[in-house]
Amino acid sequence: MIQKTILILSLCLFTLSCTNNGKKVELPTSAKPNIIFMLCDDMGWAQPGFNGGNKELTPHLDQFAKEGMRLTQFYTHSVCSPTRAAFLTGRYAFRTWMDWRSEDFGKPSYLKKLGLSLAINERGVPTRRIHALDTNERTIGEALTEAGYFTGLIGKWHMGEWLDEHLPMAQGFQHQYGHYAWGIDYYNYTIPHNAPARFAVYDWHRNQKPLQEEGYATDLFAQETERVIAAQSKDKPFFLYVPFNAVHGPIGKPPRYTDKYDARSAALKCLDDAVGTILAAVEKNGFKDNTIVIFANDNGGLFEEMSKPYRGTKNTTFEGGVRVPCIIRWPGKTQPGSTNDGMMFISDFYSTFISLAGGSHQQERKVDAYDMSAMLFADAPSPRNEIVFEVEGSVRLPTIRLGKYKLMGDMLFDIEADPSEKNDIAESKPEVVKALKARLDIYSKERPPLGDVPLLMDPPLPYIYGMNENKNPPKWLVDHMEKVRATQPKEWAPGETPWPKAPVGANASKQP
Repeated sequence: MIQKTILILSLCLFTLSCTNNGKKVELPTSAKPNIIFMLCDDMGWAQPGFNGGNKELTPHLDQFAKEGMRLTQFYTHSVCSPTRAAFLTGRYAFRTWMDWRSEDFGKPSYLKKLGLSLAINERGVPTRRIHALDTNERTIGEALTEAGYFTGLIGKWHMGEWLDEHLPMAQGFQHQYGHYAWGIDYYNYTIPHNAPARFAVYDWHRNQKPLQEEGYATDLFAQETERVIAAQSKDKPFFLYVPFNAVHGPIGKPPRYTDKYDARSAALKCLDDAVGTILAAVEKNGFKDNTIVIFANDNGGLFEEMSKPYRGTKNTTFEGGVRVPCIIRWPGKTQPGSTNDGMMFISDFYSTFISLAGGSHQQERKVDAYDMSAMLFADAPSPRNEIVFEVEGSVRLPTIRLGKYKLMGDMLFDIEADPSEKNDIAESKPEVVKALKARLDIYSKERPPLGDVPLLMDPPLPYIYGMNENKNPPKWLVDHMEKVRATQPKEWAPGETPWPKAPVGANASKQP
């Protein structure tokens, strides 16, 4: 078991000082660092060239890996929204009920797992129960705003899409650009369905106002980030959270590279272009030396071959669903082309960023994050040796890793000896299974009550996400949506839906 390292941060002319088992380490810097956190969507471990993928598809990412440090044991939750919640709050997703996505509250198979039924409004129309990140949660945007940072969110939010209090600018971000919900069409900026309604909703906004644009979403996110970076001052630090929708579906046909590659590969190469645009903007505007740039992914890929040698996919807690690529570059603080084997979870960026920003760690709700400053920038061991991926009451199997062991439902794996999880050793290690199940039971009892989820989305099928934005949508938007909806299927076979049903068991492919 890795001994927990005591980390103490003192700021004097913003000199970062940590202790590693009593040994003091110094990380001098002249100003608070800028922070850019890029998060891609649904990319598998093995897809980028630096992890064995096709190098033609990721030249900018591969170069970034050569300039920065790669984490080999970086973990997330196994699907989009829970990972984002853990990053934003520093807390496991079960604590905020964000292990359940907002759209799950309009899907009967998901609601059934909660003992809930599909909501019917007063007019007798099926609709979605409103679910989002609790406004009482402290977000990293709020913490860094308090520390004097400009904060911007450019990309996919997925923390609630309807009430103003659940949108980015009420959750700590001073600038917003992109979409609120799960998976946007890259060209017409619509979410394909508003479960239980089966038709599309517009979802493209700047500072929470409807935005009419043309272009490919991945390119537009990069261009907006480029503009925001160029507008920053050397006198005020900035934090940009850039969660791409790429390479999440619907993939469609990317604007380039399809003459040589399939659509999914072309989308990855377009994402790589976008990363290159952002990195070039950091350098062009003179921010490179004092900017921490991070690139990571939110969960594993859709297909197991995307995450080899690891087993599993997105929406499972096998390694292929939760172990993802992560690169960190801070010139002078990270060794170019290096790797770090320390265990780290997505929530840990919360406490790490607050420390690096000289912010306050004082808050009412407990965090699960560890400050990884010393591990990342001073060669200290990781203070983390446990990750709780899922608990009882989640969509997926209760899963915990403690040291080298990972319990997933009734299966037990030795991740150090068997990272591909080929051998279930539960029968030979009953004492470990018992101990880990007891540990998971403790965490499960810490899940807060969900409550009745009484608020309903009205109308059930809005033209645009954002209740206030939908009250008087502009004519161009209404016309656009009517045109898109006219192309969608009007009838479905009994039992069929445009959204996948809730997963059953260990594999996301198993449907009820």
